[in-house]
Amino acid sequence: MHDFVGLKGKPMIGKGHNKFWYFVLASFHLWFLLLYFYFSGLKIDYNHASLPRENSKNFYVRNSNSVNARGKETRDVARSSKDTNVTGNPIDNFFIGGDWDKYLDEMSKVNKELKQVNKEHLTENEAQSKEESDKAVGSKENGVDSVPVEEKIEEVSDPSSDSDSGPCSGRYIYVHDLPSQFNDDLIKHCESLSEWTNMCFFMSNLGLGPRLGNSEKVFSNTGWYDTNQFMLEVIFHNRMKQYKCLTNDSSLASAIFVPYYAGLDVVRYLWNSHRSVRDFCSLNLVKWLRETPEWKRLWGRDHFLVAGRITWDFRRITKSADWGNRLMLLPESKNMTMLTIEASPWSQNDFAIPYPTYFHPSRDGEVFQWQHKMRRTKRRFLFSFAGGARPNLTNSIRGEIINQCLATRRRCKLLDCVSRSNGCYKPVYVMKIFQMSTFCLQPSGDSYTRRSTFDSILAGCIPVFFHPGSAYVQYLWHFPKDYTKYSVFIPANKVKKGKVSIERTLSRIPKAKVLAMRDQVIKLIPGVVYANPRSSLETLEDAFDITIDGVLEKVKKTRRDIKQGKDVSDNGEEFTWKKRLFGTVGKHEWDPFFDRS
Repeated sequence: MHDFVGLKGKPMIGKGHNKFWYFVLASFHLWFLLLYFYFSGLKIDYNHASLPRENSKNFYVRNSNSVNARGKETRDVARSSKDTNVTGNPIDNFFIGGDWDKYLDEMSKVNKELKQVNKEHLTENEAQSKEESDKAVGSKENGVDSVPVEEKIEEVSDPSSDSDSGPCSGRYIYVHDLPSQFNDDLIKHCESLSEWTNMCFFMSNLGLGPRLGNSEKVFSNTGWYDTNQFMLEVIFHNRMKQYKCLTNDSSLASAIFVPYYAGLDVVRYLWNSHRSVRDFCSLNLVKWLRETPEWKRLWGRDHFLVAGRITWDFRRITKSADWGNRLMLLPESKNMTMLTIEASPWSQNDFAIPYPTYFHPSRDGEVFQWQHKMRRTKRRFLFSFAGGARPNLTNSIRGEIINQCLATRRRCKLLDCVSRSNGCYKPVYVMKIFQMSTFCLQPSGDSYTRRSTFDSILAGCIPVFFHPGSAYVQYLWHFPKDYTKYSVFIPANKVKKGKVSIERTLSRIPKAKVLAMRDQVIKLIPGVVYANPRSSLETLEDAFDITIDGVLEKVKKTRRDIKQGKDVSDNGEEFTWKKRLFGTVGKHEWDPFFDRS
């Protein structure tokens, strides 16, 4: 046995030897405890995180079992759908389990907190209490002190008030870097988005779809794509990436974009999945947003989101309902500006923007050339209809429209959409018929609006509406307020009761009026198409540009109202459509069209 040697070269034996080993053991235990508590803290933080800021790499689990926050398998979700895709991210278990009552309890607390911010006048004591509460919550959750409510609003009420007087003053937009499960992962797994359509086909060219040839001389030689009507959120996001006034400093932003592909998310589960599965991503999106510093400034009132489906797919009113999710009914969503291809006429924060068409120009010249072609096009038919009957919908007038069209074949062209094998799903046939027609009938289908409306405008065909919800209370940023300048309105109930002849009504419109209406329709073309995301128009504003203007103006007004102490909270929806269109809530001839009783 060898003696250990001390620092001065003397042997360490006896008590000195023991003291040395006590010192080593004590040091070892101390370091062990420090490392234990350090890594235990990391584990606790991880298990309690709602969603990581960085992108998740393992969003889809391609099997029949779901994975909860602890990495354990649960079959509750799997039983509700054979092809359910769920995440393995660390989130609260009740989101996965579908305990909606528990979520509602939490949301009621959050809703009270949101409404507290919107009181017209906070007393001095209330403001002080709110300041202390915000600081406590901010220190606990984010490790930083929060600013009092009134100071927060004042601080960001006018982001353009700094020295920046350039073209981006008041137009800066900050884009949230969402975890990839909310957007990119949906595209990567496009084969699972629909049971009937291979959506991967439409993902090419940044969401525009495959290029269209022009062998039949119906289109232009460039700028035309086979675009799916539900690809708006992908197209819009890719346009946003080229927006000239993006900023990485959210404090400079006049508005904040949330690039969540809500439509691609919900469509996977609309028909055969449990409600908890449909709500999964939207619940976790708002939870993720609530934890960002950008959200806490105005409680999301400067945030906007684009959803590429109609609003009713995101408004499941009751827990027992079978259709859609509850994205647009969540307290947080009611603070954001929600952009959809069809909005609720009664919602204060729901705005409709145009459906994608087949035309996505890269240069102004392509638009001018197309407009010139539509002005010179000869139109053989007085009116046309492309669509199918809705025999299962009691109030549908499509059957009557088809019968009237068939009764006057020389003046009406019908493209009957009764199966997916006919020309209704081929862009060349649809656009050819609309270019041959003076008027294009646009009755409601499964919902108020139709993509066909924008296809007809693109073809220079005057749209004929039968319900004000099909356009007049929808696309307020993109269509003239005076609808008589660009369209014809025939009340649906008169058609249903056989009191009106569509042919007689349209043929009696003076020729000069028809020419003026067609000219107005053709002038609308630049504002209802989305330019190619790889480029931007120079002198023209497309649908994206007009939408951004509308969002910025809406957020600016909201900031001004908050600064003036006005209540900007959700105060109900009953008369919103009249407030937006006419600035009044009095009686109106369209009231029967919007009777929700």
